[in-house]
Amino acid sequence: MFNPKENPAQKQSIEELQARLNRPMAELTRFLENQVEAFEPQIRFLVDYCLKNSGKRIRPSLVFLTGKTDDPEIFKNLVQVSAVVEMVHLATLVHDDILDGADRRRGQPTISAKYGQHTAVLLGDALFSHALHLASQFDTVEVCRLVSKSTRRVCSGEILQTFRRGDWKLDQEEYLEMLDMKTGELFSISTHLGGLLSGYSSYDCEILRKFGSQLGIAYQAYDDLTDFIGDETKIGKTLGTDLSTGKATLPLIQLFQMKNQDATDQMTEALETANEDKVRFLLETHGIFEVGLDFVAQLWNDAVETLSELPDTLTAKEELNTISQLLRMKLDELERSQLSA
Repeated sequence: MFNPKENPAQKQSIEELQARLNRPMAELTRFLENQVEAFEPQIRFLVDYCLKNSGKRIRPSLVFLTGKTDDPEIFKNLVQVSAVVEMVHLATLVHDDILDGADRRRGQPTISAKYGQHTAVLLGDALFSHALHLASQFDTVEVCRLVSKSTRRVCSGEILQTFRRGDWKLDQEEYLEMLDMKTGELFSISTHLGGLLSGYSSYDCEILRKFGSQLGIAYQAYDDLTDFIGDETKIGKTLGTDLSTGKATLPLIQLFQMKNQDATDQMTEALETANEDKVRFLLETHGIFEVGLDFVAQLWNDAVETLSELPDTLTAKEELNTISQLLRMKLDELERSQLSA
């Protein structure tokens, strides 16, 4: 069973990493704040509301930790491309909250809950459009091409998930593909563009892209677990929406994979009657949460193994390894909370 030991040195390295990110994150914040003025005056307050509730900014962190922030010209490009990725991400969240019927995001009312679904749909579209506008300003068209493709894949992942709502026996491979499209895509574009704009070799950029994808899949699978066993007061968003909106996420998929007919029959009935207490009871009694934690840990291991293929001379290797430890620590915290429940 997944049970990593607490490592003081690991925590220290993460704190050092966060300190190194202070400057680029401050520059990103200034850049994004300046972008508010690019929107029509009537909707600037909505854009500002999104930006002020943008969370940990994991994807921009991946851009900065991958790229050469010590080169002034490259750093300027990294700030702009990180803003592009973050704006695409914010647009997807605005739309996700509509689809999920979520009332809160990072402890604050969602755009759809506060201003209505029609406003949220169009605001998400406006954020997408401006992100592509910023991507078109680079000297190379490759940035806009990659961002456009990623935006399409993220939206396609959401469409696919919408089509599969209520399909509780979704194949695990298809589930992982949806995770790659929904979350892995923006993680991978972050590491890929960080390498591309820093002049890394095509081989290194491909390793970075693959690592980002695998880390994103692991992160989203972890997020699926928190929807069942997370603490809403700590996580800061509405939990339980995956079940109520008919999403077949990791815990349910793994229970149906057990090939236990009695468990399958009971779970099918519980889902069809929307008996959430029974669903959680069945997942707990069959040890599904423990299985899920082990599974996510293996996904994380795959990402770390891919990262090891980078040359040791590339500083991004150590930096990205450190940020990947954050997910490992979150898994540890989730397991401890499950054991003490």
